Amino acid sequence: MKNCSPWLQCPQINTEVRKLKLIDQGAVKKVYLAEWRGQKVALSKLSSPEYLEDFLHGLSMLKGLQGPQVVQLVGFCLEDHSIVTEYHPLGSLLNLEVVLAQDRNKHHNTWQVRLRLAMDYVSILRYLHNSPAGCRVMCDSNSLEKTLSQFLLTADLHLVVNDLDALPEVDSSRGLLAKCGHRELTGDFVAPEQLWPFSKEGKLFSDELMPGYDERTDIWKIPDVTQFLMGRVPGGDLVHFHLFQIHEECKRVDPRLRPSALDVLKVYKSVYASMVRDNAGFRDML
Repeated sequence: MKNCSPWLQCPQINTEVRKLKLIDQGAVKKVYLAEWRGQKVALSKLSSPEYLEDFLHGLSMLKGLQGPQVVQLVGFCLEDHSIVTEYHPLGSLLNLEVVLAQDRNKHHNTWQVRLRLAMDYVSILRYLHNSPAGCRVMCDSNSLEKTLSQFLLTADLHLVVNDLDALPEVDSSRGLLAKCGHRELTGDFVAPEQLWPFSKEGKLFSDELMPGYDERTDIWKIPDVTQFLMGRVPGGDLVHFHLFQIHEECKRVDPRLRPSALDVLKVYKSVYASMVRDNAGFRDML
């Protein structure tokens, strides 16, 4: 979708955007497939007044972070809590296996395409951690499924981040830390510093006593997301072998010892380039 006009405002949204059908629903938003001047768009409406703050935060982030790695904002109306964004028919990253299994996409089901998606993912983290709106943490990422749902697959099989309702700012130098929600987090997917540190002592969870954390929680999750993205394709095992060391570093318990998203991205790009080169050399030998 070409970005060549100002953002739509309430009058245009109310008269020119035609709602077609509900395609997704979460705690904060209901998302509809809609049409505007012959183009398909996504129309998001506030689900419940209690989540107005999250909705407005998401809109603020959409406006402030517009760029090639973020879903394109088409317009918004604060009066009736509507946001219009570019529509991506392939849906969220949760659909990856289904999309790549389709006949028209089977030739894309390769380690190259999948590793490029992983590079897109890490590149988006790098952008969020160094964004025009400061260092932002992806808080809607307490499970693999929830993390994948934050990203949309584009028609050319790249990624854009879509759900920006929970992106708190962090800055360790200013003592500005985040806490993702007010409830206790559990499981292996979240970083160790996101877990209640006093459970072994039998203390009940307290939001007030729970320490904050920074963007390095996102780094901890990279290996698990990449494991999903790579799937089971020829060459995938070799990719995992080459990424083993950097993924070990991502999983360091002390967050201060983890690499930055840029460090990870450099390794991913290096592995991709060397494997493409090796593949070309192998073909030349045949």
